[in-house]
Amino acid sequence: MQQLNLQKLVILEVNMKLIAEYTEQNLEVLTEADEKGDKKYAIEGVFMQANKKNRNGRIYPKPIMEKALNKYNTEQVDKGRAVGELNHPEGPTVNLDKVSHKIERLEFKGDDVVGKATILETPMGKIVKGLLDGGVQLGVSTRGMGSLENRNGAMQVRDDFILSTVDIVQDPSAPEAFVNGIMEGVEWVWNNGVLKPQEVEEMETEIKNAPRKVAYETSVREFKNFLSLIKSRTF
Repeated sequence: MQQLNLQKLVILEVNMKLIAEYTEQNLEVLTEADEKGDKKYAIEGVFMQANKKNRNGRIYPKPIMEKALNKYNTEQVDKGRAVGELNHPEGPTVNLDKVSHKIERLEFKGDDVVGKATILETPMGKIVKGLLDGGVQLGVSTRGMGSLENRNGAMQVRDDFILSTVDIVQDPSAPEAFVNGIMEGVEWVWNNGVLKPQEVEEMETEIKNAPRKVAYETSVREFKNFLSLIKSRTF
């Protein structure tokens, strides 16, 4: 009896890649004094670009980016929940202990998404302020989940794209190397929670190594375990 493919059985939650894109645009650093005379920082500029092949050879069609942006604005920015990190972590989830900034605005101007983010008084935010005071040129890089398809020699982001956040980065080459070396080689489950890749791999290994006479039973058992794992991590 034919074995079940564990990942193909979960529709929409699999075969999505963690994608990072560095925006090669100079940011404007805004400073102002608060009531106590302390300097407050913000960065403003182009955070994302649609309909243009980027340095990683990917294209984000504008309708797809608009859909992802509208969802992110509604669920995160408008509710004051849109925060990002200094540099990229190893997954799609925002780690609150590494947050450096709050995203205040993201809006389309032509094919560009112009954004503004305020630097927070967090440990990572203070590092960003120190770097800015030292004249270090910082940039922004989007982090999201989605699948890709090859169209005319370019990898086009598909309609399932989800914007996770916009991070602050220093090295323009870092997101590209990170994507190619870590992110795009891993398949993730995205269903209001996070499933570690190795857990899926362990389940697939269990299925592949099962004796032929119990292959189907093993597939069913591991699939049930997989669903239980997703349920336990959904909140």
